[in-house]
Amino acid sequence: MSQSLIHGTAIIHPSAVIAAGVEIGPYSIVGADVELGAGTKLESHVVVKGPTSVGRNNHIFQFSSVGEACQDMKYNGEPTRLEIGDHNVIREGCTLHRGTVQDAGVTKIGHHNLLMANVHVAHDCVLGDHVIVANNVALAGHVYVGDYAILGGFTAVHQFCHIGPHCMTGAGSVVLKDIPAFVMANGNSVAPHGMNTEGLKRRGFSEESIKILRQAYKIIFRQGLALDTAIARLQDMSVGDDELSILIASLKNTSRGIIR
Repeated sequence: MSQSLIHGTAIIHPSAVIAAGVEIGPYSIVGADVELGAGTKLESHVVVKGPTSVGRNNHIFQFSSVGEACQDMKYNGEPTRLEIGDHNVIREGCTLHRGTVQDAGVTKIGHHNLLMANVHVAHDCVLGDHVIVANNVALAGHVYVGDYAILGGFTAVHQFCHIGPHCMTGAGSVVLKDIPAFVMANGNSVAPHGMNTEGLKRRGFSEESIKILRQAYKIIFRQGLALDTAIARLQDMSVGDDELSILIASLKNTSRGIIR
């Protein structure tokens, strides 16, 4: 690659793999076992440590710490990883940590995500695609965030929680249990506040699909049913509806129980 795209004050480890078109700003540090994909841009004062792979066309802003060793007290220097996909925007002051051997050993960020300023993504988290994480959100270890989820500013998520696809949390939410797919949640600790219908409309969901999901919401949250009973009723409703299948899967795969 052209050295003109790497500022003279940047420090690049000899083992780092830098693809064509990567820009590295002043005082940034790229460590050993780091891969930066084509078109990725690091602003000034970014630190990327390995083993870490960063895909194509990512934009990482100043003072972010990417691929640092995690804060888990059990971590003992094992060669775990951070994997970042393509077309992500990681704003100022974000901290993204590598995984642990107690899990799969990798923290994963998908594609087309926006992480706003001062977001923390702890060890072994998995973020899907098209996720928006607002300022000062903190994800504890082993958290899963599904595609198109939106986490409001200052949301704090307990370790091992699952946040389903197309969910939305309000600002300052404290998530202690799993949030099923498509649900809006808010509060400390979070409570359900309906389906994310406006978000679904913007993403092209049909009126019929949204109607079915609203019916499902009432079965899960308004009828006082045990979770197994609610799932059985949803399965009776399901006739190949993709959205309902996604919702049922998020209920079945809960790791900490769902919000109620």
